[in-house]
Amino acid sequence: MKKSIGAKTIVYPTPVFVVGTYDENGKPNLMTVAWGGICCSSPPCVAISLRKERHTFGNITATKAFTVNIPSQSQVAVADYIGCVSGKQEDKFAVARLTPVKSEIVNAPFVKEFPLALECKVIHVIEIGIHTQFIGEILDIKVDEDHLGENNLPDIEKVKPFIYAPDRNAYYGIGEYLAKAFSIGKEIKKR
Repeated sequence: MKKSIGAKTIVYPTPVFVVGTYDENGKPNLMTVAWGGICCSSPPCVAISLRKERHTFGNITATKAFTVNIPSQSQVAVADYIGCVSGKQEDKFAVARLTPVKSEIVNAPFVKEFPLALECKVIHVIEIGIHTQFIGEILDIKVDEDHLGENNLPDIEKVKPFIYAPDRNAYYGIGEYLAKAFSIGKEIKKR
């Protein structure tokens, strides 16, 4: 029997995105975001939700661009640090010893040391309660060559992303391979 626990911000998996932006002075900034995910296939888009008081909110509002950087499990401490302090007070790139790379496509930096970066231009802004959702069209994806797999696409087992568990305030690695998508389900009809 299922038990009602009320309305909460719990869903699995919850991603760990490190969002790159520039402030009004062109200074690169980072913010760790868990409220986000792919939201459209064509055009390819990703959504992130931020509170208005966040430094990154003002940056995205001004530049209409951001990057979504995916850290590897070995970079969990860096991603957590980035989510614990404000770019108004600290230069997160400097403290975390990360290298900002200026995108040639959008007005936002990506993180050289992280294996995967999505370069996005804002195409929609939606007010949702205490958060504002920015929908970014993915104009390009940068991937470290040694993290590519079949068909020159990112290999999840090489990228080794991790997720956030909001109910526990904890990070978890991605689990083992289970089955081929759009294939394993066909066995249900055969029963």
